[in-house]
Amino acid sequence: MKNTPVRKAVLAYSGGLDTSIIVPWLKEHYGCEVVCYCSDVGQGTELDGLEARARAIGASEVVVEDLRLPFVRDFVFPMLRAGALYEGRYLLGTAIARPLIASRQVWLAQRVHADALAHGCTGKGNDQVRFELAFMALAPELRVIAPWREWDIVSREDALAYADSHGIPVLQTKADLYSRDANLLHLSHEGGPLEDPAAPAPETMYRLTAGLDQRPQRPETVTIAFESGRPTRVNGTALDPVALLTELNTLAGRHGVGRIDIVESRRVGMKSRGVYETPGGTVLHEALDDLSRTTLTHDVLRTRAELAPRYADLVYDGLWFSPLRRALQAFVDTALQTVTGEVTVELFQGQARAIARTSPQSLYQPQLASFDMTGYDARHAEGFIRLFGLPLAAAASRGRATSDAIAAADAPLTNVEPVTNGGPVPAIDAPEVHHAG
Repeated sequence: MKNTPVRKAVLAYSGGLDTSIIVPWLKEHYGCEVVCYCSDVGQGTELDGLEARARAIGASEVVVEDLRLPFVRDFVFPMLRAGALYEGRYLLGTAIARPLIASRQVWLAQRVHADALAHGCTGKGNDQVRFELAFMALAPELRVIAPWREWDIVSREDALAYADSHGIPVLQTKADLYSRDANLLHLSHEGGPLEDPAAPAPETMYRLTAGLDQRPQRPETVTIAFESGRPTRVNGTALDPVALLTELNTLAGRHGVGRIDIVESRRVGMKSRGVYETPGGTVLHEALDDLSRTTLTHDVLRTRAELAPRYADLVYDGLWFSPLRRALQAFVDTALQTVTGEVTVELFQGQARAIARTSPQSLYQPQLASFDMTGYDARHAEGFIRLFGLPLAAAASRGRATSDAIAAADAPLTNVEPVTNGGPVPAIDAPEVHHAG
């Protein structure tokens, strides 16, 4: 298939350094028509002038889709309901956008009758896996072109030199070598000075979250309403998914909420360092986790927590369209049907902390939880404790018998004085030694 000529390729185009140089490279090395596809998932001003730039460097067609609503509603919120955190910390802001972008790229390729899909993911990164697994799930017949696995460009400096030699205008400079990915859920930073894990991330790098000297000196509270695990209102105002997440990004961002700096395990086998800003998502995760503890039974809550890392791995690894992810989603959505109510979260100095919650589905009953001995027959506790502790008692009984046997077997021989022919046996640890001559 690799030797088959390519007539038309649809490129996942962001307007950044990598995809900007890929357009002329594809035309130069494959002699094919290049159609650029871009999803608006909340990149903001990054999209300004994108279509004109793509056409200026050789794209025959440029398609930009506003996918902010389906991104938040159909991808971010379902993932948040699952409680997914990769390696216990990362809210998967980059990973969760890839299946949506890849699926729409496939849609466009089929619409324009392209015979290849192209992406600008590096040969060391996770995104190559995510894009291509989505392609395999949705259109395995289409050829995939990954220039970073083919060309002789090996660094961002090389990429900048290629852009310069081909007259390709790019926004990135040698003074700012960060690789960034932005959407409504987060902003990621990788590369450049972050490639040294011992070097603290510079404060000037952050864009969504305020630094220490810019944050309010007093806490602020925000109340979020949920219906069956889906956020619907902020401080009493009903908002659509895009407006809701945007509002929380603003509120939490000014308090510096949502920063993490981690060394993570890439799917391709190496460790990498990423710095992520996820203000609104951090607040939603905290609030939904708190409300779930109030409304879910212990076994359902525990099972959700046990499945959350597996769900996170599937998203991180690019397996959004897998049967297992769909099955886990069915469990999550069913389990969280009772997660309805409001949670108040305190925002202060980089932290988001749930401090109050109410729910018509709450399992908390004051008459049972109160220290007053009302609404509950304490005499029932004795039988419960005896039955609950029965395995402990059985083990303890077995343990005593075993201990007695071991003690008898281990009794020191120096305390034993058997008699042979009326006299004591010499101690075995002091044998008599005879010397010749």
